[in-house]
Parts: sequence; structure tokens; C-alpha cells
Amino acid sequence: MADAAPLIHPTAVIDPSARLGAGVQVGAYAVIGAEVEIGDGTRIGPHCTIEGPTRIGRDNVFHGHAAIGGEPQDKKYRGERVTLEIGDGNVIREFVTLNRGTGDGGGITRIGHRNWILAYCHVAHDCIVGDDCVFSNNATLAGHVTVGNHVILSGFAGVHQFCRIGNHAFIGMGAFVNGDVPPFLMVAQEKYARPRGINAEGLKRRGFDATRIAAIKRAYRALYMGDTKLDEARAELDEIANAGSADVRAMLDFIEGGERPLLR
Repeated sequence: MADAAPLIHPTAVIDPSARLGAGVQVGAYAVIGAEVEIGDGTRIGPHCTIEGPTRIGRDNVFHGHAAIGGEPQDKKYRGERVTLEIGDGNVIREFVTLNRGTGDGGGITRIGHRNWILAYCHVAHDCIVGDDCVFSNNATLAGHVTVGNHVILSGFAGVHQFCRIGNHAFIGMGAFVNGDVPPFLMVAQEKYARPRGINAEGLKRRGFDATRIAAIKRAYRALYMGDTKLDEARAELDEIANAGSADVRAMLDFIEGGERPLLR
């Protein structure tokens, strides 16, 4: 019921300053610290720890032993006020760690809506994660990583600090990503991650028609097949975008906005 009082196990420890919404459930031996805000209908499993300042939206599920809102694992952190924000409808599985931001890195870590973050995953300080992503077991983001929407990180994938992963990308099992991954790409393991085509199956599932996918494939060929220099490939992407492909325009904008080298 929307107006139901929180249901708190008697062994749970909750700081008086924590704010729990309607229908929140807190399991056995969970610990909820100061300046934690939890939205309506969210469930906190047994032995979870949530430290503040952390703001959590509604209808999330945190399974047992998740460690949420801990201090950043950064030697430069000196106890400054930094935060974690989590949206609505996320599923956070066992032993996941989500850290707050750092003072010189923006001060905030953000997780969007409807993400599935599976057991033993780690999201470090100052990361930004979009909506509808799936992080499989043991996937790890270093600090300051930005992940778009509908991204899949397979098991044991690792992303280097400050990298960006574009919308609809698929990172294969065990891939170590040390550069920006443009939207729509599928990346597989080969020491460091290397492009292996576009994420065509995922795009079909999300309603991309044949024309959109064909334009993305053409852009991929320009970027990654043959000996074309990056400037020449960007010019070809610009032609495709100007011919009416908003998806390729998004790829081009992504490439031009990077601080790390393009994964190529």
C-alpha cells in the first residue's frame, strides 16, 4: 500500500536522521546511516549497509550484503561532504559496492533508473550510470566513468577511470576497456578490449529498424575496417549523419566530446 509504514526488522540499525518512505522494507541486521533518504516501496535486504549522504528513489531492491554509499576508495579523499544518488526501479544484487563521489571529482556518484547491477559489481566514485543498463557479475567501473543508457557489461568486464561508454553498447565478458566506446558498439576481449562489430541484436530488440542499423553499420565500417585515418572516418560519419541518420550524428558527437583516445 502506498501509505504503509516502513517495515523494519527488529535487528536493523537505523540512524534517527535517516528518512524512509512509505512501504520501505528493511531486513535483518541492515545498517542505515545518517543522511540517508530512501523512497517509497524500496526493499533493503539483510546485512546491507547504506551510508550517507545518499538519496535512493522508489521501488528499488537491494539484496543481502550490498554496501551502498561508502566513502570513495581514493587517497585524495579527506572527509569532505560527497553524495550518492540512485534513481527508481533498480535491482542491486549481493555484495555490490556503490561509492560516493570525491570533492575534486564532482562530489557525486549517480545511478539512473531500472538498472540491474548483479552480484559483486563495483561502481567507484564520481561515476555516472544511465538507465536500463545490465552489469553482470563482477563488472567493475573505476572512478569518473560515464555509462550511457541500455549498456550491457558482461561478467568480469572492467572499465578504466575517466572512460565513457555510449548508449546501447555491449561489453563482452572479461573485456578490459581503456578507451571510450562509442554508442552501439559490441566490444570483445583481446588483452584490451577491441571493437567486434555493432550491437545489432540488442538494437533490434529495442526497435531499431533496418535503415537505422544499416547506417550504424556503415559508420562502423568507416571507423574500424580498413586503414582509414580517424579524420577521414569522421568526415564519412558526418556525411552519413547529414543524410539523415541521427544515430550516426550521436556517434560523431560522442567521438568529438572525448578526453581519452577513441577505442580503435
